[in-house]
Amino acid sequence: MSQSATLETVEVPISGMDCAGCAKGVQQALAACPGVASADVLLAAEKAVVRLDPARVDRDAIRRAVEGAGYRVPEPASAARKETTVAGESAASAAGARGFTRAVLGLFAVVAAATLLIVVVGEWLGLFARLTERIPFPIGAAVVAALGYPVFRNVARAARRRQVVSHTLMSVGVLAALAVGQWPTAAIVVFFMRVGDFAEGFTTERGRRAVKDLLALSPQTARVERGGREEEVPIARVLPGDLVVVRPGETIPVDGEIVAGRATVDQATITGESVPVEVGPGTPVFAATRATLGSLRLRVTRVGAETTFGRVVKQVEQAEANRADVQRLADRFSGYFLPTVGAIAALTFLLSRDPLATAAVLVVACSCSLALATPMAMLASIGAGAKRGLLIKGGKHLETLARADVVLLDKTGTLTLGRPAVTDVIPLNGLSADEVLSLAAAVERDSEHPLAEAVRAAAGERRLTVPPAEGFAAIPGQGVRARVGGAVVTAGNRRLVPGAAGLPQVAALEAAGKTTLLMARDGEPTAIIAATDTLRPEVPAAIAELKALGLHRIELLTGDNERTGAAVAARLGISYRANLLPEDKIAVVKEYQAQKRTVVMIGDGVNDAPALAQADVGIAMGAAGSDIAIEAAHVALMRDDWTLVPELFRIARRTMGVVKVNIGFTAAYNVVGLTLAAFGVLPPILAAAAQSLPDLGILANSARLLRQRAGAGR
Repeated sequence: MSQSATLETVEVPISGMDCAGCAKGVQQALAACPGVASADVLLAAEKAVVRLDPARVDRDAIRRAVEGAGYRVPEPASAARKETTVAGESAASAAGARGFTRAVLGLFAVVAAATLLIVVVGEWLGLFARLTERIPFPIGAAVVAALGYPVFRNVARAARRRQVVSHTLMSVGVLAALAVGQWPTAAIVVFFMRVGDFAEGFTTERGRRAVKDLLALSPQTARVERGGREEEVPIARVLPGDLVVVRPGETIPVDGEIVAGRATVDQATITGESVPVEVGPGTPVFAATRATLGSLRLRVTRVGAETTFGRVVKQVEQAEANRADVQRLADRFSGYFLPTVGAIAALTFLLSRDPLATAAVLVVACSCSLALATPMAMLASIGAGAKRGLLIKGGKHLETLARADVVLLDKTGTLTLGRPAVTDVIPLNGLSADEVLSLAAAVERDSEHPLAEAVRAAAGERRLTVPPAEGFAAIPGQGVRARVGGAVVTAGNRRLVPGAAGLPQVAALEAAGKTTLLMARDGEPTAIIAATDTLRPEVPAAIAELKALGLHRIELLTGDNERTGAAVAARLGISYRANLLPEDKIAVVKEYQAQKRTVVMIGDGVNDAPALAQADVGIAMGAAGSDIAIEAAHVALMRDDWTLVPELFRIARRTMGVVKVNIGFTAAYNVVGLTLAAFGVLPPILAAAAQSLPDLGILANSARLLRQRAGAGR
């Protein structure tokens, strides 16, 4: 494809996929379309994300490719109906873990009972031989063909695309049984193939449930006030700027700003915080949160997929595309697995001349369970994390977190509350304290820095008149400059106002752990303003937990001076680097990466965005409502709560532990099964029954991640 082509990204809904092999087949079919640059098929979200050249391929071609692979692209109307019924589907599954456990145990019981009935009663008592004698072979073969038609159809479609899927080998095993006249054996193998399909579909649906449960939290309609009247309209018809009415007990359908009313809002769906917050005029609120104890009128700012909740859902859906390295390894191994099994089957036949043993080898192979071993665990953790305010953008980030050995921290807004308060105002050339604050508020009028907010707040508390400023300019990592009353006024750190840096007052204030704002007018030092920012109360305990997890290299990176950095670092028992510009933080990250260390950077997601992106894993604090934080970081904590940080590391390590158990169990199961089948110990009937069990074991093991609680896995 030409590098100059303008690529577009489209999302294509796909129905009918129920296993990792299905997703792989669709992905290969889409990737083969001329004009398609890349395709990620998201099994849990039931869709494909395709980057394509619109001049060379259109949606009809994409639809034909999906249908050619044996699946369907739903019509927009049916897709809409599906979305509106998600809430009902979720309600039907409200039994949660109890219902899941009963279903798994029930399925195990069915498989076990069927195996005992068929093998013990049929094989040992000779019923199969009687069936073969009494029922003509053509009728038996027809039963096998009818029972296995969906499987054989998919195998034939794959064969036309020159692909080998897991059921290809099992179908060859069925043909081998029919070739020697054992149609009852072939029928039972097909039966267990269908049981295995059901088990895998059930397994996939459990992983898909996380996305469906999230979608169910957002209402599909909104009560809009237009022309003095209230009308309930579909979300698709709500526009930014509309006035939406929310009554007590209702779910807020959009992102917006309250213009009238007060209420208590449960924001657990966004932040994971169980304690409701009080809101009133001027307060932003988010879609999918619930208003209680009051009604609200709010001006719409975002709707649908553009809301904070919509972006969270999108990130959870697309997290599947960010495959962990261990998952990519499993995918590559699966590509070699089926040819290897075919070779073992051929060798078995050459050595034993036993077609039934050969069929058993083909039937017992469990490639699908190997493909499911990683994504089921990753999806469980990502979905469970999203409900608790942890937005993890993919399994590869969980894998990286599990092996991280360096943690770098921003200070302002990350370790601290980000709301410093002015404590000292020291004039240097005859101005009064009020005049200094008035001048400082003028030059800081358009700055977004927390210190600027503190200065403006202090001037407001004293009811000072703030003069106008012109030519405002922000100097990254240093401060601000503007023209006030005909003079050039600067306010910033010692880099920007070096003339005041050596004053004894500055040293004394910094020794006390305060941040200093140095001011100059026309180049002459004018004043020193000091402020302090309160450390978040939960930070010391959280840092101690990180150390207990073995993360001993924890370093503070701050743009503040040496004394302020040293004071904070000493309190937390960590190392520090001070007077850093944004590019300096990136350099520190690269320094550790050059040492082959795995670096995690934790920041507020705004001024730390470059360092967050450079780190192996960037974690943004308090990302609710922040576009920059959600886009720049690999993990976003939707509320400012440091207890989530060690919890995130524990989740990552526990997830990788489950993945390793899944892979180890699947590998061992296949080795034992193939060995027993090759030596004739495992007949095709038992081989078929055994083939369906690993999926259930992986599901049961991965489901533990859905139920993990805060602090689990310490």
